[in-house]
Amino acid sequence: MTAGSSFACILDIHAKLGEGPVWSAAEQVLYWVDIKGRTLNRFDPAAGTNHAMEMPEEIGCAAPRKGGGFIAGLRSGIWELDGQGRPVACLAANPEDQAASRFNDGRVDPVGRYLAGTLDEPKAGGKAHLYRYDRRGLAVLAGGLLTSNGLAFSPDGRTLYHADTPTFTVRRYRYDPASGEMSDGEVFVRLQPAGEDRGRPDGAAVDADGCYWAALYEGGRVARFAPDGTLLSEHPLPARCPTMVAFGGPDLRTLYVTTASAGRPAEELERFPQSGGLFAMRVEVPGLPLPSFDPAA
Repeated sequence: MTAGSSFACILDIHAKLGEGPVWSAAEQVLYWVDIKGRTLNRFDPAAGTNHAMEMPEEIGCAAPRKGGGFIAGLRSGIWELDGQGRPVACLAANPEDQAASRFNDGRVDPVGRYLAGTLDEPKAGGKAHLYRYDRRGLAVLAGGLLTSNGLAFSPDGRTLYHADTPTFTVRRYRYDPASGEMSDGEVFVRLQPAGEDRGRPDGAAVDADGCYWAALYEGGRVARFAPDGTLLSEHPLPARCPTMVAFGGPDLRTLYVTTASAGRPAEELERFPQSGGLFAMRVEVPGLPLPSFDPAA
């Protein structure tokens, strides 16, 4: 692939709800989850192979852990997993009604804390939250949400982006890496909820220029926004439901995107038979190295 080319399917795996791609620079592999398929996956782009590790429940997000293994957001809470994806310990229980709530999108902050939000499955009461987990335990950063998503940090770590997908809105906050607190929230991007190609802001990543790349669920494309919220470019892919992007490769100039197939209309799946696959595209501006979760943070 050359920079500026379109997205290509590099793993036609038909995931139910592919999500949470995270590049491991140490291993040169991409970890990602299938929420509804209940797997944590390890994709090796050099070999073109994918190893699926079965989970005991839905897994919304995961990130490499300093010292080995992973931190992960499952339906029941924040968990430590070993290197084979096996649950080791529940670090913090999901404090919400687990019959209607599960952890969704997550991101390690600049000093190694884990930020993860939940999803209000009935989409009826705004009962989801964004949480921070560190050695002090679980703390609420924001509430009144439907689907916590789109977590990403600016290159200096002092701006936190966060989306509430069903509201078509991405907000940005001042973030204090020293304390793990956020403040001064304001609207960064508000998409228009109209038309077949409307797209809702799902998972995201920030590049080295500070631009925010967002997967637009039901929009069939990935959008790149400048730090001031200006739309810079849109990149279609042959799946209606991209879910999250991640930069990877030795130079961090391969943009990966996961997609979903579960619950989609038969006509859509016939039109986009690679739905649920993993896609990639070369880009001009690289992404940012991602920190690992630090249990001591």
